[in-house]
Amino acid sequence: MKKYAIIVAGGSGLRMGSALPKQFLLIHERPVLWYTLNTFLKSFKDVQIILVLPADFYDTGRTICDEIVSQHPILTVVGGETRFLSVQKGLTLVKEQSVIFVHDAVRCLVSPSLIHHCFEEAIRFGSAIPCIESKDSVRILDGSGQRAVERTDVKLVQTPQTFLSEILLKAYQSADKSSFTDDAMVVEASNQPIHLVTGEIENIKITTPLDLAIAEKLLEPSRRAS
Repeated sequence: MKKYAIIVAGGSGLRMGSALPKQFLLIHERPVLWYTLNTFLKSFKDVQIILVLPADFYDTGRTICDEIVSQHPILTVVGGETRFLSVQKGLTLVKEQSVIFVHDAVRCLVSPSLIHHCFEEAIRFGSAIPCIESKDSVRILDGSGQRAVERTDVKLVQTPQTFLSEILLKAYQSADKSSFTDDAMVVEASNQPIHLVTGEIENIKITTPLDLAIAEKLLEPSRRAS
C-alpha cells in the first residue's frame, strides 16, 4: 500500500531559547530535521514525504530536502498557524488510498523498527498511536482542585501517529479543531477508535537544551555505526 509521511516542522525555538526553530538546530553538523527525514527514507524506499514548514523558514527547509537523495523527491508546503491547520495542509497533497504517518520533525530519534510497527498495526486496526508508560507519579488538576491518578492508567503519547488514509482524511475534513494537539484527538472526535501501540523511550521530542544534549549523545557517529 502507498505510504505518506507528513513531517510537521512548524514549531518555534521558544523553549529552546533560540532564534532558530529547533528543527533546524545542528547535531553533529546536521540539522535535527535531517535525521528525521533520513530515518523515514531508510525505513521504506517507497514512502512519499510531505514536509510542512513555517513560512519564515521555508527556504531553509527546502534546502535541507534538496540535499537529500531519495527515490521520491520530498514535497514541501507552508504550514498553518496551528498544528491542526499544518497537518490539514499536508493532507492536501495526499492523492491516493494509503497509510499516513504524521510525525513531529523534532522527534529525530525515532527508529525504523517503530515506524514499521506503526505501519503494520495501522493496516490491522486502522490506526497506531505509539505511547510509553509514565515513570512519574501523576496528578490531575481540575476545577475543584487536584487529585492523584494511577500512573499505570496514564500513557505518554508520541509520534508517528499512523492511520489509514480514509480515516485521517475524513477526520480532518470536519470542523476546525485548532485546539487539538495531536492527530489521535482529531480522529477520536470523528467517532473513530484509536489503537495504542508501544512506543520507545528514546523517541523524545526535542524542546529544551537538555533534550538536544541527549540527542547529541544518542546520535554520536560511533553509536550509529555500531
